[in-house]
Amino acid sequence: MKKLTDLLYKKILVLDGAMGTMIQRHKLEEEDFRNEKLENHPKSLKGNNDLLSITRPEIIKEIHAEYFKAGADIAETNTFSSTTIAQADYGLEGWAYELNYQSAKIAKEVAEGFTEKEPDKPRFVAGSMGPTNRTASLSPDVNDPGFRAITFEELKTAYRQQAEALLDGGVDMLLVETVFDTLNAKAALFAIDEIKEERNVDIPVMVSGTITDASGRTLSGQTTEAFLISIAHIDLMSVGLNCALGAAQLRPYLKILSDKSDFLVSAHPNAGLPNEFGQYDETPDQMADQIKEFLDEGLINIIGGCCGTTPEHITAIAELASQYEPRRKEVPIWSL
Repeated sequence: MKKLTDLLYKKILVLDGAMGTMIQRHKLEEEDFRNEKLENHPKSLKGNNDLLSITRPEIIKEIHAEYFKAGADIAETNTFSSTTIAQADYGLEGWAYELNYQSAKIAKEVAEGFTEKEPDKPRFVAGSMGPTNRTASLSPDVNDPGFRAITFEELKTAYRQQAEALLDGGVDMLLVETVFDTLNAKAALFAIDEIKEERNVDIPVMVSGTITDASGRTLSGQTTEAFLISIAHIDLMSVGLNCALGAAQLRPYLKILSDKSDFLVSAHPNAGLPNEFGQYDETPDQMADQIKEFLDEGLINIIGGCCGTTPEHITAIAELASQYEPRRKEVPIWSL
């Protein structure tokens, strides 16, 4: 991954925007989430967006292409919920490997097509590994605070399958993202380390946490600095923040990461905070104006968008980022 390493020290790389926001534009129905094998599946599948990589792959390809056209250097795979744990809600645990593998193949195919057309602007694929819908640190039962709905070992096993499939599908890096419970993330990172050792591969790894509100803490109660300290011993390419907050609200916590971290720093905030209908109103120009503060302060190496962001947002962000040098810090641990 020397090409990626070289680029990260030359320019700010741009991550893509929201997958779900773009999928919603297609106004899909239940039949879009089914194929011949799923024709008689007993549970409703509408809303299982990761499944579209198998049932409507042309939509996912189109979304990746739109983000690359908008200026993205890195596309995230359509695999945020592609673990056996998250897919259990749909009765599709057995589809987890295929979901990750096909999503990675789709994204890589689109990325290679753009790189071939524009060799001076190579495109990369990050395998998205979401937090799952269970937490290893918190009890879902207020009457039984010691209860856990998932174990570390179960999380590690699920993440290992996901990471293996993403690597088999050809991703360039792995992105453990939207981390609200660092213990969940550690299970993913432990699984990745096992795979790296067994396969003798050195895949770059990004970690992106989520500060859930103005308290400046993750859902499991960690401050930004505590989150960083708890993963700082791991061989990472970058550490960052995404989701939950807009760029303006994210800035003070991002500054903590930039000041304290020897890793590269990433951010992909939401398009502001959701309105009363759960929609995001921040325009591309409004979001870019706020991200400009990140750039003026030299906080960022990788920048993109999360919930509510579109190719228009990424265009505005990419045009802005191209005018700035990347954050400068001591040589990150992962590149030594």
